[in-house]
Amino acid sequence: MIREPTLPAGTASALFDLTGRTALVTGASRGIGRTIAVGLASAGADVVVTARDAVALHDIASAVRATGRTCHEQRLDVGELDSIRDLFARLARDGVAPDILVNNAGMEQVCPSVEVDEALWDRIMDTNLKGAFFVAQQFARTVLAAQGHGSIINLGSLTSAVGVPTAAPYTSSKSGLLGMTRALSTEWSPAGIRVNAIGPGYFRTELTEAFYRDADWQGAMLDRIPMKRFGALEDLIGIAVFLAGDASAYVSGQIFYVDGGYLASI
Repeated sequence: MIREPTLPAGTASALFDLTGRTALVTGASRGIGRTIAVGLASAGADVVVTARDAVALHDIASAVRATGRTCHEQRLDVGELDSIRDLFARLARDGVAPDILVNNAGMEQVCPSVEVDEALWDRIMDTNLKGAFFVAQQFARTVLAAQGHGSIINLGSLTSAVGVPTAAPYTSSKSGLLGMTRALSTEWSPAGIRVNAIGPGYFRTELTEAFYRDADWQGAMLDRIPMKRFGALEDLIGIAVFLAGDASAYVSGQIFYVDGGYLASI
């Protein structure tokens, strides 16, 4: 007879407790990044918030500190390698060593594929894929040098799995991000760095606002979502906390779609 495991009291809650951990969140000033930053802080993590806009950074830092956690504000442009290197140099100088990375910074611009020029392609790929890789690289160097353990959470998309018309550069970047997640997991998991991804479904943010202004689009999309609603940003907190902490200690190289059942229904 197989015996059921006996767990000490409080074990389940401890698996989701991020006390003593430090999370670095890119693109943290708004939308998904902001929500995840506050969510991780609410679970006990100190947070390094990064973005290009200093004013917006101050605002999200205040929201994180309101949870009682420490927050570090850092300017970062993930599309610039020097900016990435400078960020980690500043953190090292200040004695801040993140062991959770949320690669959230991203951009999207709808454009017919026959009209995509090199500048648009490079801007999207540099932010969504190239930048995410080099932030992850610097993070991994920091963790490995400290002989520690870490968790990387990349923000993918439904387009990591399916194609979307007029979004070829964005779809390419998010499909690539899933491939990168799997490759880095294979390489870094033996050293204690888990790499996973979250694939949000349809969430209303500044990045996607243009879609939601079309009532016909909203109706057609809701018809395809089994849960019959769009995502609320708070729907992403649970999966982020799960992937950041000990609850997912044996999970790596995966993507978790938070989409109200959309992909399962098509």
